[in-house]
Amino acid sequence: MSITRSDVEKIAELARLELTVEETESFTLQLASILSHIDKLNEIDTADILPMSHCSTATDDPEYARRDDKSRPSIGQSLAVENAPDQEAGFFKVPKVIGG
Repeated sequence: MSITRSDVEKIAELARLELTVEETESFTLQLASILSHIDKLNEIDTADILPMSHCSTATDDPEYARRDDKSRPSIGQSLAVENAPDQEAGFFKVPKVIGG
């Protein structure tokens, strides 16, 4: 699969990004490289490989870090929105982006 400059421009438009000509060229090359790597990975025969539920297990890697889930107090609503550029009634206020 290859990606073209017009693909990158369309993706940028959908993401509401304004890219320079240099950025568009750079992203085209980078995304083409990524997709090329994915195509190589898709060539690997994984038919006899069992799916994994975790990328590592404690029995395979004694240094595998695990921590117990511990409940702790949150920072609170007022502190969470303290540095927000726009807030209303203790909530983050953001512009409408769907159906607008």
